Amino acid sequence: MRYLNSRLSPDQLPAIPLQTDAVKTLLSAIEYREELLKQIAAAKHRIYLCSLYVQNDEAGAEIMEALYAAKAARPSLDITVLVDWHRAQRGLIGERREAEKPNGNAAWYQKLNLTHEAVVPVYGIPVQTSELFGVLHLKGFVIDDVVIYSGASINNVYLHKQDKYRHDRYLLLHNSVLATTMVDFIRQHLLLASAVHRLDKPEIPATRAIRNDIRRFREHLKSARYQFEEKFVEQRTGILPALRVTPLVGIGKDNPLNKVICQLLAESKTQIIICTPYFNFPRAVTREVNRALKRGVKVEIIVGDKVANDFFIPPEQPFKVISALPYLYEVNLRRFAKAHQSDIQKDLLRLRLWKDGDNTYHLKGLWVDQSYALMTGNNLNPRAFRLDLENALLIHDPRQELLEQRNTELAKIIEHTTLISDYRLLDKVKDYPAPVRKLLTRLSTIRLDRLAYRVL
Repeated sequence: MRYLNSRLSPDQLPAIPLQTDAVKTLLSAIEYREELLKQIAAAKHRIYLCSLYVQNDEAGAEIMEALYAAKAARPSLDITVLVDWHRAQRGLIGERREAEKPNGNAAWYQKLNLTHEAVVPVYGIPVQTSELFGVLHLKGFVIDDVVIYSGASINNVYLHKQDKYRHDRYLLLHNSVLATTMVDFIRQHLLLASAVHRLDKPEIPATRAIRNDIRRFREHLKSARYQFEEKFVEQRTGILPALRVTPLVGIGKDNPLNKVICQLLAESKTQIIICTPYFNFPRAVTREVNRALKRGVKVEIIVGDKVANDFFIPPEQPFKVISALPYLYEVNLRRFAKAHQSDIQKDLLRLRLWKDGDNTYHLKGLWVDQSYALMTGNNLNPRAFRLDLENALLIHDPRQELLEQRNTELAKIIEHTTLISDYRLLDKVKDYPAPVRKLLTRLSTIRLDRLAYRVL
């Protein structure tokens, strides 16, 4: 088996060959939902769904019922669902716990298990002893030999089941080696861990009862890597194919995924495009972006407007502390834009704000020099770089075989953006609603805003 050596330059990383016609970019949440249901219905051998959560709502029920139907039709089908341990056992942030939902989505999984003859196991993955300090943020569904990769979780808004949608990125890759590599990682490093338990069965252990198991599990994950056979990496000539993909995974400070992200930025020559829903770069990313601008690299950052943030609550509604986060991110963005106003004026730096009505924005990823594309659920923030279990697919496309798909996807993203030509176009703290202004001032005074940037 060949293991990823994160000290290699991105173009030297071990990789899996891809065929151009085996890569398909989807452009909307509806298209993504329809494709996911189509693939589940046609599955013959295996379905592995790894998501932060599968919500007890119409979209979540549609996906779970599709899984149960597939299992009933083909009993030999290997189906596994993985969700975050903590997230599955609570309600939505700010949601009052109802009597019929005493244990969040976990109670619903158990009900589904009792009302179906087929078995669809749902495993809770505890990345940390507390959700605040780390969650399962692995992305990617494997259905037979197809990898469906998106930053989206499963609920109504991510799948655009009702009126609102949360825009994300959606990629399909038909590649048996990549699919098996991702399934093997789940089987070897997640499902065998003593800290991992089924959530669709009753008598779920309390987190405090498995605290030591969780700590050992997290330590193990720090050295866990995707791996694949050497013969799949190189052709007989020893020359890597033009189009290829490297799966990456990491948790904690200085992990391989973090290093590759920084290497991509450090080795950029002409262009960087970054998508993130929460403008809060780790210091290492900020440093490389600043260096790239000094080298004359054109940098474009596409971030959600504060009203397109999933934590945003309109001022006319009751204030919740969590609703201050979008404003905190805008403060950060304004500070960054002010520091780089000269780069903005020279058109070396472009800042775009995404907003489409009351829909929300959840895009993440990188495009570098029209040769690299990083598909990831990583928010490119301190939490992702230190706390959560993250992964990514790095596509190297030196011949630009996917250029048309790339340009089409970017055009779709940019369609709902506004270009910020001056940092003064962004609101100041004094312009915010009174409860937000009061809270941010208090946080800044006692420097708790810095802590918030690290964990939220």
